[in-house]
Amino acid sequence: MKLLSALDSSALSPGEPLGESEVWPGVADPAGLLSGITEWLTGYGNQQTRRTYAEGLGLPVSSADLGAWMRPRTEDRWADALAAYAQAVISAPAAKPSGRTGPPPAGRGRLRACHWFRWCAANGVDPTMATSAQVKSWLQALEEAGAAPSTRDRMLATVKTMYASLADAGLVAANPAALDRRRLGLAAAAASTSATVTLTTRQVGALYQAAGTPRRGASACDVARSVAVVALFTLGLRVSELCGLDDADVHVTRGRRALRVRGKGGKVRIVYLSVPAERALLEYLALRADGTGTAVVTGVGRRTQPSDRPLLVTRGGRRFARQAIWQLLRRIAAAGGPDLAGVAEVMHPHALRHFYVTAAVEAGASLEHVQADVGHASIDTTSGVYDHAARDPARSAVDLVADAWHVDGA
Repeated sequence: MKLLSALDSSALSPGEPLGESEVWPGVADPAGLLSGITEWLTGYGNQQTRRTYAEGLGLPVSSADLGAWMRPRTEDRWADALAAYAQAVISAPAAKPSGRTGPPPAGRGRLRACHWFRWCAANGVDPTMATSAQVKSWLQALEEAGAAPSTRDRMLATVKTMYASLADAGLVAANPAALDRRRLGLAAAAASTSATVTLTTRQVGALYQAAGTPRRGASACDVARSVAVVALFTLGLRVSELCGLDDADVHVTRGRRALRVRGKGGKVRIVYLSVPAERALLEYLALRADGTGTAVVTGVGRRTQPSDRPLLVTRGGRRFARQAIWQLLRRIAAAGGPDLAGVAEVMHPHALRHFYVTAAVEAGASLEHVQADVGHASIDTTSGVYDHAARDPARSAVDLVADAWHVDGA
């Protein structure tokens, strides 16, 4: 797919500001569109959710990529819109402008060129004027690029949700992504049996043991972090929720150590730690604090404040990305021996979330309590369980699940 060529900034006279359309080729009002997108994204309280949606659309999600989208002498309106977007998605605006232009940067991957905004820029489509026919052409491009039906369905859902917000704000005349998913051949895939692997208690125990097994090149802090990741996933967390946790989210409520988890739609819920999860997390934090791990930083050479310091960090001191968590679980599962041999290649963070739900229900936990634990959307219809800032520990299924798979002393 041929991308739009960069603008020739040398043709501009000194001091002449760049027009807004020049910083986002093909878009008549870049500042207005980006402001509308930012308003939509800020409706999600979880920054990791905002970053996920932005990346899926083809927008920058790092300070470096944002800096590549800036230009010297840009008009104040665009600079203001860019700063507001950065605050919503990246926390701090990039300060260094770049001389490069083109479609907005996006995360690397085989579908990178097919992210909605990049596809629009490459095909001369102003996103604010897009039609349903053009959305269908985009979906066809995704299919030709090898995107599975479930991937196309998910990407279409993101674009549809964004346009619904833009339409409400009057930035677009209609929602071009409001298509019949069944006619597109996407609804059947979404309604089919989930491909997520269903783990047994024996397999989860094996995964936990494999995470704690010393391996060549891994420090004690690396091993402790792996154990903490597996143990925290057995609480039913989403991968975005795990990545978004900060040190300040670990607290004690009602006499029990718990996590303050920011779920979909910015809804916060209390997740109590099981005994093995608490033990694993505290051991990891102790090793990280005594210098065994790497200092936690954000940006170049800038330490975080305790209130926004990520709970799980890489060797370089950065917050873990979803892809890194996925890869870590695959590596652990691959070293898990015969019990995990059949599922190592398909191991996914959601498999442990799925395990939590099934193990809790099979152990006799109340369905309402399980829904509250994992933050399912349907919890909005339950009576007062989810809305309480801190539920009684007895109303959580974490101990039932821990008893099902964890051997004391392991």
